[in-house]
Amino acid sequence: MSEHHHRDHGPHRVGQVKEVTSLANPIVKDIKALAQKKARDETRSFIAEGLKLVIDALELGWTIRTLVYAKAAKGKPQVEQVAAKTFAKGGLVLEVSEKVMSTITRRDNPQMVIGVFEQRYSSLKDFRPKVGETYVALDRVRDPGNLGTIFRTADAAGASGVILVGETTDPFSLETVRATMGSVFAMPVAKTSVSDFLRWKKETGVKLVATHLAGAVDYRTIDYRKQPVVLLMGNEQAGIPEELAHEADALARIPQAGRADSLNLAIATGVMLFEARRHILSLDEPK
Repeated sequence: MSEHHHRDHGPHRVGQVKEVTSLANPIVKDIKALAQKKARDETRSFIAEGLKLVIDALELGWTIRTLVYAKAAKGKPQVEQVAAKTFAKGGLVLEVSEKVMSTITRRDNPQMVIGVFEQRYSSLKDFRPKVGETYVALDRVRDPGNLGTIFRTADAAGASGVILVGETTDPFSLETVRATMGSVFAMPVAKTSVSDFLRWKKETGVKLVATHLAGAVDYRTIDYRKQPVVLLMGNEQAGIPEELAHEADALARIPQAGRADSLNLAIATGVMLFEARRHILSLDEPK
């Protein structure tokens, strides 16, 4: 039976799974196109791979447009549940061959389930930092792996949001979403210009801590507890430009031993995030 009907408790049919085996299918072509930023921008959507990620995204209230699962996943209870949820939200469900799945994900061993979701950006003005909160601001971050790892690390360190300053890599690219390991769905993200970022900084009264090769202050000696903190991390090659460094409340350095003269951006961000977290956790300790 090529059509598989899902029913809810009401009298009408909720949806029906479309079976797709052809790479030329127009829906498959549209999903494949989401590997390109232009298609993601035009449709304001993106791909997330893996059943766990799709379940998490739905639980966090993200809008699913299309659910795609490989034939081998058919009939699995969790896949059936996600399909029913997708139908209930007006989405499309496709059952595809492994060949089609490999083409969409550009992988030889693709995940059994992918979701196409609507992108979601926060507005910077909606970020109202409070004492005990930490945000990460990234100046012109270029590497999708770095950006995704920073999302994942910010989530793990209990940060409140990520702010992308200037021309950055796309947080919703396939590579970035993969590197977030699902944290793209948990971490609010805002895009802004340098001037709007600096205006927001003044309005909100945050403490802007920038890591800088010429940083005067050991990152461990900064007090992260009296104001909400924004950790400003620079572009992988160029670091932080003068106009941003000039506005920072502290220029921090991470002392290093050995031959390397700098840390990878995502690693440096992780070091800073967990140091800020250590200070903030001490707020709750009995005096």
